[in-house]
Amino acid sequence: MTEYTGSCHCGAVQIKVDCEPDKVFECNCSICRRAGWKLVFVPADKFELLKGADALRDYQFHKEHIHHKFCTTCGIRPFSHGKGPDGAESYSVNVRCLDGFDYLGVPTEHFDGAAI
Repeated sequence: MTEYTGSCHCGAVQIKVDCEPDKVFECNCSICRRAGWKLVFVPADKFELLKGADALRDYQFHKEHIHHKFCTTCGIRPFSHGKGPDGAESYSVNVRCLDGFDYLGVPTEHFDGAAI
């Protein structure tokens, strides 16, 4: 596993993720499409919020299963979290917020979130 750190634009929210993705996901749901997210999914034990819990705000929509977190200062959404199909807590991390992660060098898989 490779450890990546990342943040929102202003740096108020900082995260650490352990992952070695062989692909990233691009979802066409209404929020991911508008935000331009490229996502990698990690289990809860591979994600750490290093700084900024007090700077985060939660946004939920549709079935309100996913917590879309965003920085209240700059508005950037570095991650979201919720329970996966197996019931385990997992995080979707916006790889565009990770330092040193070459998302252009990793294949993109399209996900039809608009159909859910």
